[in-house]
Amino acid sequence: MEECKRCLLLESAREDVFASVQEHLQKIPESKKAPEALYRQRLALCLECEHLVSGTCLKCGCYVELRAAFWGQKCPDAKQKKW
Repeated sequence: MEECKRCLLLESAREDVFASVQEHLQKIPESKKAPEALYRQRLALCLECEHLVSGTCLKCGCYVELRAAFWGQKCPDAKQKKW
């Protein structure tokens, strides 16, 4: 699979990877989950970031769709936090 800069897993990952992340997203307790509007806003900001490659944040190695889903998480870019 070719590297996809500024793409989320939905657009760039193998089906098994995307399915695994979706499964993890569904298991997040509501009390720890970011509201849907905030989640979408975070993903939109990640899509503009130069450190996003094939759904992965190059700053921390996470799948951004998973990190952005948690209420208490922050952008891992210490110099220029996006969210």
